[in-house]
Amino acid sequence: MFGPVWKIKETRLCVPTANKPGSHRQRVDGITLQRAWPWVCFYGLGAMIPSRLFSARLRLLEGMGRWTPSTQAVLGPGWLLPQHASPRLLSVSCADGAKHQEPRRKKLLSEKQLKRHFVDHRRVLVRGGRGGDGVSCFHSEPRKEFGGPDGGDGGNGGHVILRVDQQVKSLASVLSRYQGFDGEDGGRKNCFGRNGALLYIRVPLGTLVKEGHEVVADLSHPGDEYVAALGGAGGKGNRFFLANDNRAPVTCTPGQPGQERVLFLELKTVAHAGMVGFPNAGKSSLLRAISNAKPTVASYPFTTLNPHVGIVHYEDHQQIAVADIPGLVRGAHRNRGLGCAFLRHVERCRFLLFVVDLSVPEPWTQVEDLKYELEKYEEGLSARPHAIVANKIDLPEARARLPELQARLGQKAIALSAATGENLEELLLRLKDLHEEHVANELARGRQPLRW
Repeated sequence: MFGPVWKIKETRLCVPTANKPGSHRQRVDGITLQRAWPWVCFYGLGAMIPSRLFSARLRLLEGMGRWTPSTQAVLGPGWLLPQHASPRLLSVSCADGAKHQEPRRKKLLSEKQLKRHFVDHRRVLVRGGRGGDGVSCFHSEPRKEFGGPDGGDGGNGGHVILRVDQQVKSLASVLSRYQGFDGEDGGRKNCFGRNGALLYIRVPLGTLVKEGHEVVADLSHPGDEYVAALGGAGGKGNRFFLANDNRAPVTCTPGQPGQERVLFLELKTVAHAGMVGFPNAGKSSLLRAISNAKPTVASYPFTTLNPHVGIVHYEDHQQIAVADIPGLVRGAHRNRGLGCAFLRHVERCRFLLFVVDLSVPEPWTQVEDLKYELEKYEEGLSARPHAIVANKIDLPEARARLPELQARLGQKAIALSAATGENLEELLLRLKDLHEEHVANELARGRQPLRW
């Protein structure tokens, strides 16, 4: 707490001046002293004090330090604070020295809280800003009878733009309705109205924009933008209609309304690799083991409902994005068990990882069923470059099924354990090889590969 805070009217102490009888003011220790006989006005005491009592009080305060104007933000001008004062002798003033309390604002949700309410599709009504109206007025000036029209045009309405933000992972933060900023009206003296500001809507990477059943934009690269709704044009003032045959036009036009559209946003997770498998195959545990992603895992059977993306870092500063696709079931291509909602996120993955649970009987049937579901959902999806991961090798019955699995599939399967970390190095090396092949193919086609 500060010491005594005394407010003095206009930062002046009203005391008698004895040094120069003819003077009205003088400065003592940086304080303006004003002549006033025989009483002084000292705010903070609540009463008029005789000058002899005030002079005694002033001498008492000299030992408490030099008084200087306060620089604290909570104190207004006209307050004096001691530079060296004892906190026991001084007390803080009330009303004017109270801290300004700002109104409470709604606390923003963190990215982790938004992921709990993962949304991958949204219907949005967007409307551009309305244009400002034109003005009809005439120039008015002394000794200038025919000043002519000087009404300015209105400003254009602001656009509504969708912009990709890599920090946004879901469409949960996208509202259902957006209204652009309106343009300002024109003014006198040929003053044009200000244009409406642009309204940006942050969407995650991989957002597909549809109008009806038609795809109008594919925001699959960082920094991509799409003008969702155009702002209306501003109206014209009567100055715009000035012509040789009409020297005093009174016509002005109103601003045009903004464009209004109903768009459907659909999110398709963008990643280099996508882990596909049946529920409880250990995909989330595997993603936690090879990256810093933290999908939910537990000791009881359950399936992940939202896709998660983890980044695998290599020594040469190379980064590979791996997506954990929620578990599929037989008949997923017919939208059984939210199959289409989950299969949608596989479309953007450049190569696939088929995760197989070795602890179940006949694990090779899982690979056949997964390829069948992918091919039925989209032709050619199962033929993408892939690797087969045999998980839960730490279990005794799983290790016994590994030779038969490789014989049935006719290719090598990467046997590992996400729980113990056994043989994860082989998977990381295989991921790097698949990524390098993808980069070489993209460059050969003249396209820029995805960089995370």
